[in-house]
Amino acid sequence: MNARSLDELPACPVETTLALIGSKWQVLILRDLFLNGTMRFKELQRSIGHVSQKVLTQNLRAMEEAGIVHREVFAEVPPRVEYSLTETGETLKPVIDAMWAWGEGYKARLRDEGQRSEEP
Repeated sequence: MNARSLDELPACPVETTLALIGSKWQVLILRDLFLNGTMRFKELQRSIGHVSQKVLTQNLRAMEEAGIVHREVFAEVPPRVEYSLTETGETLKPVIDAMWAWGEGYKARLRDEGQRSEEP
C-alpha cells in the first residue's frame, strides 16, 4: 500500500495502522529491525524464519513504499542491500513494545493457569 496520499488511507486510525503493518511478516520485520538494527536481506530471512524470498521481498517493498523501511543498495560485486527503519518506522516502536508486553503477559497467564490445574 502506498501511503503517500492521505486520501488513500482509511478514516479509522487502527485500520490505517493495519493497512501499513497488518501482515505478520511486516510485524516480524519490524521486530527484527528494532532488535538488530540495519540488516541484510538474508539476515532478515534467517531471523524471521519460514518466509519465502518472494514474500519477504513483497513485504519489504510495501514497507519501503509506505516510508517505514529504508533500502540501501551498495555498488559492490556482489551487490549488497541493507534494510533499516526510517524515522517514521522508528515511531512504531511503542506499538511493537506493547505487542511484546501483551504476548509475555498472555504466556505468563497461561503458565499460571497450567500450574494451578496441576496442584492437588
